[in-house]
This record gives sequence, structure tokens and C-alpha cells, in this order.
Amino acid sequence: MNRRKRRILDNKHGPTTFIAAATAIVGTIKGEGEYIFCGTVEGDCSIDGPVTLAAGGIWRGTMRGEDLIIAGEVEGDVIAAQRVEVSGTAKITGSLSGNSIAVAEGAIIEGEIKVTSGESPVHFEEKRTELQAKQDADNV
Repeated sequence: MNRRKRRILDNKHGPTTFIAAATAIVGTIKGEGEYIFCGTVEGDCSIDGPVTLAAGGIWRGTMRGEDLIIAGEVEGDVIAAQRVEVSGTAKITGSLSGNSIAVAEGAIIEGEIKVTSGESPVHFEEKRTELQAKQDADNV
């Protein structure tokens, strides 16, 4: 059965690339698959797959990916080919665009929000942690 999962982290995308909290990256990142950034990035990315900026993570530059989850701080544009989830811990200073956008209570967005599907952004209250979402995805 091919049913679409509600949450980005609920979908399987193969192996995950983790960037640790103590890591700082400067430059352009291109890749494929699932990426989770917990550290600091100064540069742009173009990822064919889901990209997560974890709570406490900092991104200075443009984030471009298939599906994006923002829980940290972004100084730059966030551009998703499909979906964007903005957690309550997120702060975005720049434009935000995607086919569908969900914004949790408590998130701060200082910039334009553009939903490319023409729908309105969805607001939600986060009820589970990222770890719980990852565990749920592993059990599918």
C-alpha cells in the first residue's frame, strides 16, 4: 500500500547523514538522501531528499531540498521542492517557500512565506519529539 505519511520524518529515504553539534561546515553542500544537521553551516545546500536542521543548529545561507524540517536557526532562504515543517524552536530570518508549509506554535519567521501549491500555511502544536518521530518511522 502506497500511502503518504503526514510527517516528513515518517518517510523512509535510505541511510541518513548526521552532522554532529560540534561540527562547523563552510561551503556548498550537494547530495542525495536524508541529512540531519545539528551543528553550524555557513553556505548553501542543494539536497535531493529531506534535510533537517535540529534544535540548536545554525544555518547561514540558502537551504534547498526536497522536504525540509527546521527546528534551529536559519539566516537565509528556505526553499523546499515539496514540504516544509517549522518546529516551535525554529527562528528563520529570510524567505520560506514550499509546496506545503506547516508552522508550529512558537516558531519565529521574519520574512516572506510562499506556499507554491496556493494553499495557506498550516499551523500546528508539536506533540512528539524528533526522537519519537524517528522511532515511529523505523517501526514502519
